[in-house]
Amino acid sequence: MSRHQHRSPASGQAPHLCGGPFAPQGLSAGGFHRRELLRLGLAGLGSLSLPAMLRARAESSSVGKSSPTAVIMVWLPGGCSHLDTYDPKPDISSEYRGPFQTISTKTPGVQFSELLPRQAAISDKFTVLRSMQQTAGGHPAGSMQMLSGDPDTRDKPKPKFPDWMTVANYLRSKDGPRDNPLPRYVGVNPPLEYNGPAYLGDAYQPFVVSGDPNQPTFTVPHIGTASGRDGARLDRRVALRRQFDSLERALEKQVDFQALDQFESQAMTLLTNAHTKEAFDLSREDEATRDRYGRNAWGQQLLMCRRLVEAGVDIVTTQLAGPLCGRVGNWDDHAVNHNVFEALRYRSNAYDQSVTALIEDIYARGLDKRVLVVVTGEFGRTPRIEYSPSTGEGAASAPAGTKQPGRDHWPRAYSNIWAGGGIQTGRVIGSTDRKGEDVTERRCTAGDFLATIYHHLGIDAPQVTIDDLNGRPTPVVDHGKPIAELIS
Repeated sequence: MSRHQHRSPASGQAPHLCGGPFAPQGLSAGGFHRRELLRLGLAGLGSLSLPAMLRARAESSSVGKSSPTAVIMVWLPGGCSHLDTYDPKPDISSEYRGPFQTISTKTPGVQFSELLPRQAAISDKFTVLRSMQQTAGGHPAGSMQMLSGDPDTRDKPKPKFPDWMTVANYLRSKDGPRDNPLPRYVGVNPPLEYNGPAYLGDAYQPFVVSGDPNQPTFTVPHIGTASGRDGARLDRRVALRRQFDSLERALEKQVDFQALDQFESQAMTLLTNAHTKEAFDLSREDEATRDRYGRNAWGQQLLMCRRLVEAGVDIVTTQLAGPLCGRVGNWDDHAVNHNVFEALRYRSNAYDQSVTALIEDIYARGLDKRVLVVVTGEFGRTPRIEYSPSTGEGAASAPAGTKQPGRDHWPRAYSNIWAGGGIQTGRVIGSTDRKGEDVTERRCTAGDFLATIYHHLGIDAPQVTIDDLNGRPTPVVDHGKPIAELIS
């Protein structure tokens, strides 16, 4: 049995109070509904309190320490046009070719779009995979293929399988307690719409940091609270929880109060530990570094990602979305949403600058063996340009009714980039045909993508199973293998 072969917490264990299919529909006592109990958590970890998260993660008798490796995934929701970034086709006809020129990179013989001059200048520090492919044309199914390995091409309202982030978080939690008070898995404005823990349960979701870290008023609520008004509020929450001890008999199948006391203490330590506050505190970076990443949401998100892995977080995800993308806030550049070329130009500076700074820092700060960085979306965009009337005026979109160019979903061939992780860089893996429509060399699937990430994290994915809700051993990836060119 692999050291990472474990039973799901949903299999053969008592359900916990917060969320999941076993949670009671409602409970009142002394005027309080069960939902009030959910508010007794000491910080906002999605729908789960910190004590419950810590308790669930300690439900293992195994010993040992987590692997030192870490991953930062930068997600481009909606899918980035490969032809207009990493796989330009300058000699194709105007039906396919966008307005952008190609530029040489630091890698001999490799060209990018003119939208990426900074990344072109450091192409020796990352590898471009031009032959990515999956089989789902919709955002939900495409995201689920890439993030969880679900081969289903149908769009589903929620994932059937846990995403790689929660799988890695779950498996590493079985390696025993860690000295670092920071969570293993943090999402900085992370992708959450089409992925999640599925049968692993909410305990393994990320510690979510939301908001614009470039704003001077940005804070991570309650993290590193040591004294003052916030500390008093935290103490009141603890006291309030204790007022509910009389509910122990009614809730004995949902909560182990003795265990909750223990993990509540750990949660207090996490929330009041100065180390946790420092990891999220961008003001500790010098002004030149913050400027280098870009004084915008994306730049400061990626700077925070670097700070978190440097502080010992294992898994960090972030998505580049919102106002910097254009009118609809993502990379889904249909003509009805955006003028695809105006949208790419609109977001390119922030994207190019922030990703370049992150990759440079991973190497400059000696993190390039421990930390793997991958930048990807769920698919590419159609090589053939389509024209449709805009549905609304805004950033990168003409007034409603104006005919403008766009590119639709394209899972048959697209690009992503990889850095760090001890891999050999300054390379291009795979290729597409003359129009960028299909992979012609070194096809890589979503299963290969996931197996590569798991390999870096020390998880032998084909050999690892986790029991689903029915107790069936389910492989974390059953249809892929690590991309040989991307493993050290």
